[in-house]
Amino acid sequence: MNSRKVTKSATRDGRRRKVTKQAHKFSDAASVLIDYSSILSMVLGGCCANVWTYEQLLMMNPAIGSALTFSQMIFITTQSLPSFLYFPRNQDNRRSILPRLKPRQVPLSQWALQVIVLTTGSLLNNWAFAFNVPLAVMIVFRSAGLAISMLLGFVVLKRRYTLLQVISVVLVSVGVVLATLSKSPGSHSKIEGSSADVKRYSIGIGMLVVSLLLTGILGILQEKTYKKYGPCWKEGVFYTHFLSLPIFLFLIPDVKQGLASLSGDEKSTFVAWLMLGGNLITQLVCVSGVNRLTSRVSSVSTNLVLTTRKAMSLCISVLWFGGWNSRLAAGACMVFSGSLLFSVSNHAKKESDKKDQ
Repeated sequence: MNSRKVTKSATRDGRRRKVTKQAHKFSDAASVLIDYSSILSMVLGGCCANVWTYEQLLMMNPAIGSALTFSQMIFITTQSLPSFLYFPRNQDNRRSILPRLKPRQVPLSQWALQVIVLTTGSLLNNWAFAFNVPLAVMIVFRSAGLAISMLLGFVVLKRRYTLLQVISVVLVSVGVVLATLSKSPGSHSKIEGSSADVKRYSIGIGMLVVSLLLTGILGILQEKTYKKYGPCWKEGVFYTHFLSLPIFLFLIPDVKQGLASLSGDEKSTFVAWLMLGGNLITQLVCVSGVNRLTSRVSSVSTNLVLTTRKAMSLCISVLWFGGWNSRLAAGACMVFSGSLLFSVSNHAKKESDKKDQ
């Protein structure tokens, strides 16, 4: 009789543990789903809104690049700073009146290297518009970050890719070339065809090439940092922006010119500064989302999400500002189709690797 009771009790306890374990699994899965939904909302929503305000500002002044980059850096630094300050206590257990920076999870040298890469890439990207490169071309061109990420992954991280992945990246690369050659006409970005204009456009494309390469390098540096020191993305956002500020001492005239260009009559001044404020807020949301994503997935997967975001940004840009033509359309389709193909092949490769283990 007692043995039956013991058996029934053990069975009930086993069922309870099983139900509890399943509940925990469901809770963990729901938590992860909510977390990734939040990240994707920040990346897709924040970055797309940021591109819209960015183009509005560029139409007001194509040479606003330095001022815009500086404003973004100092805004994100100021917003993040309170989270990294603390007031130490003295021997009498009294708080100091002067705050100090909290101990870092990552060595300063690691962030310093990322600062140089991030700031240089951001400046070159923002300067390119002043060299007759239309924003639609810039969006498609920068979508080649997937190819750069794959190349750097092969060379630096010793990763290997399937034939389908290589084909998808070639498709992306050809699409970028088509978009680059489209020279989308627009009132503020028209390429007249003279040697001076072509040379200027070529310099702008050269800036984008270097910026694209630096973006890929930054992705690799971030991935390696987060793997080694943990997903400390908030620290990454703060230090990469905070440490970049001294660089702008060499760009004070450009920054002053850019900020002064926002002032006109009362109405246009209000709109210009409103756009700048919107750009800064959406930049903060976008950067935070990208860093959170990078701390959880590989740089290639991050670039895939960013490519999707750029497709959305391109659609918004074309619908709002115009500047569409057949070459740009063909290039954009190849870029985004190649990105989708890479995603599918990447998933298939992971499934194959699991079966082989």
